[in-house]
Amino acid sequence: MIIKTVLTFFVSTLVFMSCTNNKTVEGPDLPTYSGKDLGFSYSPNSTTFKIWSPVAEQMTLRLYEAGNGGDALDTIIMDKNDETGVWSTIVNRDLNKIYYTYQATVSGKDNDEVADPYAKAVGVNGMRSMVVNLEETNPEGWENDVKPDLAQFNDIVLYELHVRDFSIHENSGIQNKGKFLAFTEEGTTSPSGVKTGIDHLVDLGITHLHLLPSFDFRSIDETKLDDNNYNWGYDPQNYNVPEGSYSTDPYHGEVRIKEFKQMVQALHKNGIRVVMDVVYNHTGATHDSNFDQLVPKYYYRQNEDGSYSDASACGNETASERLMVRKYIVESVEYWAKEYHIDGFRFDLMGIHDMETMEAVSEALMKIDPTIYVYGEGWAASSSPLPDSVRALKANTKQMSRIAAFSDDLRDGMKGHWSDEKDQGFVSGKEGMEESIKFGVVGSTNHPDIDYSKVNYSKEPWANEPWQTISYASCHDDHTLFDKLKVSTEAEDDQITRMHSLANTIVLTSQGVPFLHAGVDFLRTKGGDHNSYKSPDSVNALDWERKGYYSKIHEYYKGLIDLRKKHKIFRLGSKAHVEKNISFLSGKEGVVSYVIKSVEQDPDWNEVFVAFNGNTENVSIEIPQGDWFISIEDHDIYSDDKTINGGVNYSLKGTSALLLHR
Repeated sequence: MIIKTVLTFFVSTLVFMSCTNNKTVEGPDLPTYSGKDLGFSYSPNSTTFKIWSPVAEQMTLRLYEAGNGGDALDTIIMDKNDETGVWSTIVNRDLNKIYYTYQATVSGKDNDEVADPYAKAVGVNGMRSMVVNLEETNPEGWENDVKPDLAQFNDIVLYELHVRDFSIHENSGIQNKGKFLAFTEEGTTSPSGVKTGIDHLVDLGITHLHLLPSFDFRSIDETKLDDNNYNWGYDPQNYNVPEGSYSTDPYHGEVRIKEFKQMVQALHKNGIRVVMDVVYNHTGATHDSNFDQLVPKYYYRQNEDGSYSDASACGNETASERLMVRKYIVESVEYWAKEYHIDGFRFDLMGIHDMETMEAVSEALMKIDPTIYVYGEGWAASSSPLPDSVRALKANTKQMSRIAAFSDDLRDGMKGHWSDEKDQGFVSGKEGMEESIKFGVVGSTNHPDIDYSKVNYSKEPWANEPWQTISYASCHDDHTLFDKLKVSTEAEDDQITRMHSLANTIVLTSQGVPFLHAGVDFLRTKGGDHNSYKSPDSVNALDWERKGYYSKIHEYYKGLIDLRKKHKIFRLGSKAHVEKNISFLSGKEGVVSYVIKSVEQDPDWNEVFVAFNGNTENVSIEIPQGDWFISIEDHDIYSDDKTINGGVNYSLKGTSALLLHR
């Protein structure tokens, strides 16, 4: 049974699920704290500091004038509450924009001086926390910020983007290159006149912008931004603070906060919701992290011999099942949702977390705003000491009420296995992928027309509802879709374009939530770099002139999104409707075809016929009886001026889709 709340914490009830015999300094039954005021509580007259560290014998607070350099203004020994393990002190003066650190003494040893894990603002490189009056960081009109409407999760169209990639190219036409403020600039164009920046996002028609990690991460030296260092940001340092390199001034902690809010405000004003990519499954440092320096080993899972386990393949994995870790994660997403008006959260390597924690996250966010969307990777990078039965794995999605997961079944079924660059998929002509495509069409739910024994990975449905499935062909990981198709087929660009378009035609007409990798609408390439997490801008930056060169492809993607948004027949919304109103037709090898009835949800389209041909050759198929309008034929989108009569054989062109309606 999954417990859906973390609001009550009891002393001496910490259970290390499956992590028995852990040789940690804290023991199995530390006191915990139920209050929501860890960190600092500011007023102009006084600031209260609270930090949880039940194992410390002493806690020292130091105050500084700046975020780096200089001697401490004050050194204060804090007071401990033995029942809760919380150290606290009150400083009776205005500390707005004063920086601070903690230093724990454990087992007679002074640990490192570190930033507050609960910091809401930090100095350059995040080494010192900062007291801040958050009201002063609100941009003008922030109190009137309105989220764009969202009726149901199936209405979402996700677009995954790295903050720096968006604007850093010299041809972006954007002034604040690589910064949060780039998203506030309207009317930007490339030298050839194509729309760039936020105007591009609006014109494309997406509903949600998924930002790669934008919290404070560890790998970029914010004192040397002229060096143009790059990283995706999956090495967390301060979870509740925006990344400094994306601000115009990383030295003053309040600047990055305000500019992040300005970005959200601008996107909301333009009808786009904002999703944060969050990485609670591991930290960038392990023993040197602020967590481990304050409460050694508590925040991380260990192996039987006491060593750090590493399901993230990044050096550690956090122990979400431990009460104070779960509490931290839940309160962190609550903070981003309330303070920054965030509309969704994508959990990196969600399969490392326990399901109880993910349910607690979902419940807490639902109370703030039931339209906040939570999804993640339903896998880990390596094995974990936590049993699979309690982890938030893709296979366990049915046990989670409001959590979605990525469909690698559809992804690799379309283009080939992620780790084998030569492997091909349905769109590149690989045989036997039809059931994997059908599984993607119904959003990983149960359907009588699917032979689950032939689905590439999952041998049974894993989603309760179609919106629990993220349908996608590519993301920041591995090759871009263009590069994967290029390296796996060695085809000419014209054929790659056809395969590319077919893949995302499948994505955008399927019943799950569609997810697009930034630049996919103009055949984004990284020059064959399959792991560009720290590659230079020359590899990662969006080349906006490519959008002009591939303008027909961009218009096709734009048209697909428009079709999906206009017609609810592609967004039936429930498993019951999907099972009842989608019928797959017996197809030929390399062909998937089906009919959708509208169940009175779509006033314009009562019925749709869809066919995908993954073969390079034309294939003869039978069109169902009746008169039809053609909406998509051979990578062209039509309005209602082209018709076709059913009941006849039709030559479906190789590597193409046909979409008819009536």
